[in-house]
Amino acid sequence: MELDIVELSRLQFAMTAMYHFLFVPLTLGLSVIVAIMETVYVMTGRPIWRQMTKFWGLLFGINFALGVATGITMEFQFGMNWSYFSHYVGDIFGAPLALEGLMAFFLEATFVGLFFFGWDKLSKTAHLVVAWLVAIGSNFSALWILIANGWMQNPVGAEFNPDTMRMEMTSFFEVMFNSVAQAKFVHTVSAGYVTAAVFVLGVSAWYLLKGRHVELARRSITVAASFGLASALSVVVLGDESGYDASHNQKMKLAAIEGMWETEPAPAPFNLIGFPDQEARETHYTIQIPIVMGLIGSRSLTTEIPGINELVAESEDRIRSGIVAYDALMTIREQRDATPQSVRDTFETHGDNLGYAFLLKRYIDDPRDATEAQIQQASNDTIPHVWPLFWAFRIMVALGFGFIGVMLYFFWRSSFRGQTYPRWALRGAVAIIPAPWIAAELGWIVSEYGRQPWTVDGILPTALSVSHLSVADLALTLAGFMLFYTILFIVEIGLMLKYIRKGPFQDVEETEEWTARHEHRLRTHDGKGPFAPEPAE
Repeated sequence: MELDIVELSRLQFAMTAMYHFLFVPLTLGLSVIVAIMETVYVMTGRPIWRQMTKFWGLLFGINFALGVATGITMEFQFGMNWSYFSHYVGDIFGAPLALEGLMAFFLEATFVGLFFFGWDKLSKTAHLVVAWLVAIGSNFSALWILIANGWMQNPVGAEFNPDTMRMEMTSFFEVMFNSVAQAKFVHTVSAGYVTAAVFVLGVSAWYLLKGRHVELARRSITVAASFGLASALSVVVLGDESGYDASHNQKMKLAAIEGMWETEPAPAPFNLIGFPDQEARETHYTIQIPIVMGLIGSRSLTTEIPGINELVAESEDRIRSGIVAYDALMTIREQRDATPQSVRDTFETHGDNLGYAFLLKRYIDDPRDATEAQIQQASNDTIPHVWPLFWAFRIMVALGFGFIGVMLYFFWRSSFRGQTYPRWALRGAVAIIPAPWIAAELGWIVSEYGRQPWTVDGILPTALSVSHLSVADLALTLAGFMLFYTILFIVEIGLMLKYIRKGPFQDVEETEEWTARHEHRLRTHDGKGPFAPEPAE
């Protein structure tokens, strides 16, 4: 029964998180693209850039509103579905979440209203500042959320207090500047920028195919291609940084992603393709690229990367050490202030492995009574499901390199071919609009699924983190969330399509005023520079 509760709780959080992440990347990227477009408008005064800012800003607003609605629900789940997790690590995990609300969400929510309703009430410069504050708030929000998530992946700056039976923060600086959190932040934000760039590119390509809003579409493609190319390149570079961090902090996840069961001689090859067999503990029919995995994981030619079987053996040793820590902990709880110093010293020596003893709670109430078979079973539980991780990672990487190729092509056409694009390229740009969302969801599967069986890596197993709920409660709320989120997703798609079909609103009065002001320059211009007529399609 407990396992059913655990699996249902995991499924509910996974589904709500993945629904929420349908909105997050586009919000992150569009906020910056819109701010860039308004910057050009303020610098040039050209009405077309104001029109672009308003149009893409409207689509940002729709996405932002639905992202907020789905995100708030997730935070309530920590109390509803994961109450022991919240009790055990709330001192650390709660701090970045609180800062996200205070520093990011309030900033973002306050200025997003000024962005939409302040066009005629603020000066151009003031409104531009508002646009950038919205973008900064959006990215700050991601920063604090990913600091919290990064701590779950690499729990630094905290220690377990045997007297309170909770994790307590020892260094906020270490939590904030956790290398895993920082790598995840820049990688995730860059992925959001790519998502927005592909979206702007695809919608603009559709306009060119239809022969509508050509001036806006061409300029939008130029912005999207330039911004998207830089972002796609940074995703690859920063993804490599995440792989390097995993080799130090989450070795099992890295070995599972690679499908590497045995420790390979340094430098390890990269399994380009293969078919992991978890039961046989072997990856069949591999096609390998020599040296690459060693460079990604260790950035050296001499450092070994441990395989899954070696890491399982290490986990078994840590479980045995954790049992010693658990025994000392029970003594401390029973005797409190009268606990002998030797017992506390024993706990200090083995306390880092206490979480591994908790893995046995899945099979027996008191880890001290565990059999050899149960210890072996618990050590095997430290292996995540390899097949989904192996292929999710490779599809994600393939899509990432594909985005580089697409953005490079459109950047070349925008910069050196007079903003002219073949129809096959425009159709392709429309077709790949869903691709960055697929890549982003796969990335989160790799990150979160690869952390199992831990909620907090090496500290708190997922099976111990849940609330005491019934299966019926969880099944009912899961169905309710799925229905509600599906409705929100349909609403999002419907609104987006409605306003994309409708197209941008043109401020006729401002356009006529600008044209009259520059009429002489337009009439006498020699066909070069910013006043050049639009090139033929």
